Amino acid sequence: MEQRVNIKFCFKLGRKATETHEMLVKVDAVSKKCIFEWFKRFRDEKKDVKDEPRSGRPPTSTTPDNIERVRRMLADDRRLSLRMIAEELKISLDSVSSIIHEHLQA
Repeated sequence: MEQRVNIKFCFKLGRKATETHEMLVKVDAVSKKCIFEWFKRFRDEKKDVKDEPRSGRPPTSTTPDNIERVRRMLADDRRLSLRMIAEELKISLDSVSSIIHEHLQA
């Protein structure tokens, strides 16, 4: 999101996409393609720098039930690895990580 704000700032200053890429690549890696896509959006009067809603599968593993199951498992044994929890609950490592860091703030 920070990159998009920087891109929008450069766009508003009247900079070219190539020039913006050259400036931003010095401080953080951002692809030229990404900059050109955002310049096009801003040129087309898009104001917001947030992603638009996407269609697709809703998250199914970070359910309240799974969050509670992970919480109980960790309460019983803090030494459990992400992999052990994922295998036990039959959900992905990313889902377990998300539950622990985003939902349980552990």
